[in-house]
Amino acid sequence: MAEGVLSPGVNLEAFSQAIAAIQALRSSVTRVFDCLKDGMRNKETLEGREKGFVAAFQESLHSVSRDLSELERLSNLVGKPSENHPLHNSGLLSLDPVQDKTPLYSQLLQAYKWSNKLQYHAGLASGLLNQQSLKRSANQMGVSAKRRPKAQPTTLVLPPQYVDDVINRIDRMFPEMSIQLSRPNGTSAMLLVTLGKVLKVIVVMRSLFIDRTIVKGYNENVYTEDGKLDIWSKSNYQVFQKVTDHATTALLHYQLPQMPDVVVRSFMTWLRSYIKLFQAPCQRCGKFLQEGLPPTWRDFRTLEAFHDTCRQ
Repeated sequence: MAEGVLSPGVNLEAFSQAIAAIQALRSSVTRVFDCLKDGMRNKETLEGREKGFVAAFQESLHSVSRDLSELERLSNLVGKPSENHPLHNSGLLSLDPVQDKTPLYSQLLQAYKWSNKLQYHAGLASGLLNQQSLKRSANQMGVSAKRRPKAQPTTLVLPPQYVDDVINRIDRMFPEMSIQLSRPNGTSAMLLVTLGKVLKVIVVMRSLFIDRTIVKGYNENVYTEDGKLDIWSKSNYQVFQKVTDHATTALLHYQLPQMPDVVVRSFMTWLRSYIKLFQAPCQRCGKFLQEGLPPTWRDFRTLEAFHDTCRQ
């Protein structure tokens, strides 16, 4: 009775015989490899050694075949154990005598396993996504850990007045940086950011999301012939072309769709670190110039200066 409770649906006698058959099969396979390892020995003539080796090898293979057939026969007699899971009263469905016609319990058990696996992978995905949080950027801006940012609208289309207020607040945060906002093509804003007397940046925005940045020198022309901001032509200087590439990388790094104002503020904080583009040495090699260029890379966390090759 106890055996039936522990292993319902399992033929224990066939199960023990199957274990013995597995041991016999392993022994037969071992003899096959021993035969191959020993080769042709203990025969005086070459023909005798060959015949003895072939006979012994065939006998070993026949033994493996017999043991494997016996194991297959016993495996069909063992039966399938019922799987006990904490499904409460649904476990009574396994007692249905016509389970082959209505396999409700097996389907329910499969759905339960699938649900557990889904929950496990969802937990892993959540952990990976949380690693992309912008806490590292908020710490750079001096945001207190006790002051949580207010929840902002998460839609792609934000009121123009709200965008203006965010840009004005950022403009007041950095005295050495001036921001001019314009809307030449409707509601989408375009920013002309002037950082001291070092560089100018054209920022193309879609609502409060940054789409594109172009970095040029302080004395370069940033307007087209019709007086609009030139968002297509590159800088004439290689150093500002490098900074443009790094700014594009920064846009991919600072991503938090739920709080776009934090993203813009983080990007502007990173951009402000270029105020000493031609004055800060590389933190790795200590040099001001490498291949004729100053350190154009700024670390996203520490804002330290590095040459493009030294940051690797």
